[in-house]
Amino acid sequence: MRHEPEPLTRQLGMYACRGHTVLEFRGEIDIVAATEIGPFLDRVTGRPGVRVVIDLRPVEFFDCSGLRLLYRARLRVLERGGQLHLVCTHPLTLRVLRVTGLARLLPAHPDLAAALARSEAASGSL
Repeated sequence: MRHEPEPLTRQLGMYACRGHTVLEFRGEIDIVAATEIGPFLDRVTGRPGVRVVIDLRPVEFFDCSGLRLLYRARLRVLERGGQLHLVCTHPLTLRVLRVTGLARLLPAHPDLAAALARSEAASGSL
């Protein structure tokens, strides 16, 4: 179920899958990357009822700038009646999510299929 993302920046690709916009973060997600990713993320999360999956599997480094991106995306999506799901398998990134409490607000799924299944179950699409 892997699609080739359209590159928006060096650290961000995007594609559609089963009614969801999948944003694939890549490489190092630091303050520079967050500055580049932010406008694209805001554009996607600004639509009413949007269903978004953020895939962090290709991420090699993730700092507090990345956490701010995720938290902002979550707020924007929820304010507009949408859904946001996260895919992440990197142990250090998962640890940062747990330690900061963001894992409780935005639980990580091990792969895209699990995130899509959770989204579809939540919307009654199964």
